[in-house]
Amino acid sequence: MQKLNTRQITTAALIGGIYVALSYFGNIFGLTYGPIQCRFSEALTVLPFLNPLATWGLFVGCILSNILSPYGPLDLIFGSLATLLAGLLTARCKSKWLAPLPPVICNGILVGGLISYQEVGFTAAFGGTFLFNAATVALGELAVCYVLGLPLLALMTRTRALSGPAPTAP
Repeated sequence: MQKLNTRQITTAALIGGIYVALSYFGNIFGLTYGPIQCRFSEALTVLPFLNPLATWGLFVGCILSNILSPYGPLDLIFGSLATLLAGLLTARCKSKWLAPLPPVICNGILVGGLISYQEVGFTAAFGGTFLFNAATVALGELAVCYVLGLPLLALMTRTRALSGPAPTAP
C-alpha cells in the first residue's frame, strides 16, 4: 500500500472542503438536491483525471454534503458511492473529453434510481419515474461537468496544481 504524504492528504482534504462549500452554496438556490439538480460541486469530479487521490476528497466531501439531503441515509450512502465510483472511473479515463462522462452516467443511474425509489418505491410507476429522474439528474450533471468541469480541468492542467512535483523546502 502506498504511503501518502502530507501534500497528498491536504490536497484531497481541500478538494473535499471545496466540494462541501460549493454544494451548500448551491443549496441556497435549491439546486443541490432533488430530481432536477445542478450541483456546482460536481464540476470537481473531473479532477481524478489528473490525480486519482482526488477521488477520496470528493467521496468524503459528498458524504458531508449529503448530510443535508432530503433523501436521508440512502442518499448519504448511495449518492456518495455514486461519486466514489465516478471518481474511480474518471481516474481511468484516457481522454480529457471523456473525463466528465463517468459522473454523468453514475449519478444519472444511481441518484436517479434513489430518487425514484424515494418517490414511488418499487411499484409499477418506478420505471417511468426512473427514466425521468435519471434523465434530469444526468442532464444537470452533464451541464456542470462539461460547462464548468472541462474548463477547470484545462486550467488545472496548465497550472499543474494537482500533478506537478511537490515543492521543496529551501
